[in-house]
Amino acid sequence: MRTRVRPYLADTGYVYAEQPGAIAARYGFDRVARLASNENPFGPSPAALEAARAALVEAHRYPDASMTALRAALAAAHGDRPAVVGNGMDGVIETVLRVFCEAGDRVAVSTPTFSFYGLAARAQGAVVSNVPRRDDFGVDAGEFSDTCRGARVAFLCTPNNPTGTGTSVEDVRAIAESIGDCLLFLDNAYVEFSDRDYLPLLDDCENLVIGRTFSKIYGLAGLRVGYALLPEWLLPAYCRAATPFSGLSSVSAAAAVAALGDSAHVERTRAHVLEWRARLEAGSPLPCAPSEANFLMVDVAPLGSDKAVTALARAGVLARSCRSFPDLADHYLRVSVGADWENERLLSALRALLSA
Repeated sequence: MRTRVRPYLADTGYVYAEQPGAIAARYGFDRVARLASNENPFGPSPAALEAARAALVEAHRYPDASMTALRAALAAAHGDRPAVVGNGMDGVIETVLRVFCEAGDRVAVSTPTFSFYGLAARAQGAVVSNVPRRDDFGVDAGEFSDTCRGARVAFLCTPNNPTGTGTSVEDVRAIAESIGDCLLFLDNAYVEFSDRDYLPLLDDCENLVIGRTFSKIYGLAGLRVGYALLPEWLLPAYCRAATPFSGLSSVSAAAAVAALGDSAHVERTRAHVLEWRARLEAGSPLPCAPSEANFLMVDVAPLGSDKAVTALARAGVLARSCRSFPDLADHYLRVSVGADWENERLLSALRALLSA
C-alpha cells in the first residue's frame, strides 16, 4: 500500500508556525506575542460572537446548502456581484482548481507568495510554473503574463504574502487582458489594509476571480470562512465542484454575516493596523519591505530566518520564518501587527536581535 501514496507528497506540505503554547512553556512566558499568522488582535466582532452563539441552537441541523444568507450579504456588500464561499480561502482555491485543472495542466504562480497555491495545484496533478518577482518584490506584469499564456489558472496575491507588496490596478488589468483564456485568481486576503480597489475589474475582465477571507480584518480565522467574487458564467460550475455545504458550518456562516455588518469593528481594526504598521516600520532597527497588509517582512541578514525566529521566541515573540516561501532568500521573517503590548515587545526583541 505504501507505494500507492502519490509521489508529490514525499517532499511537500504546508509549513506552519510553531504553536504559541509550546513557546510559552519552553521559555517560561505567561503569554506570547502571537505575530506569526496575521490575525486580528481585537478578535471577532461582538455581533459575530452573538450570531455564532445563537446559531449553535440549530447545530443538530445541516447548514443551508446554498449558503443563501451569506452569499446574499456578500453580493450586497460588493456591488451585487456574484459571490461564492468556501472553507477559508483555501477551500475556494481548491474548488477553482477542480473546475479548471486536470493532470498535466499548467498553473502559473507569482512568487514568493502563499505556498498553498502550488500545493493545491499539484494535488490536482497540475504542473506549477513559478514566476519570481523583481528585486523590489514588485510584479513584472509582462513577464508574468508571458508565463500565464497557455496556463489554465494563474495566481497573483495583492497585497502579497509574505512581502506585503501591492500590485497596481492597472497592472492587474493588463495581466488579465493579455493572458487569453487563462483564469486569473487575484488573492485579496489583505486588501482591506490597502487603498487599492480591484473590484471594478470584474466588470470588464471575464477571466478574473477575486478571492477574499474573513480570517484577517473580520477576525474569524478559527471559523474558516473564505469567499470569492467571480463572473456570472463561472457560478454554476463552481457550485457543482464545491464540497457539500461549501465546507462551512451554520455557525461560521452566521458569524460571517454578522461580521460583515459591523463596519465599526472593521474600521477600528484597520485604523489600528495602519497606525502600528507605520510605527513598526519606522521603529524597526532592521529593514522592512514596504507593506500594504497587516504585517511586515523584515530582513534579518546576516542571520538566517529560522535563527532569527528562534531568537525572537526566546523573547516571547512568535514570528513566521519565510524560509518555506518559494523564491525568497533565507534571511526574512514576517511579523503581524498585533495588540499594543505585542508590538512593543516585538520592537524590543528586534533591537536585542540586532545587538546580539
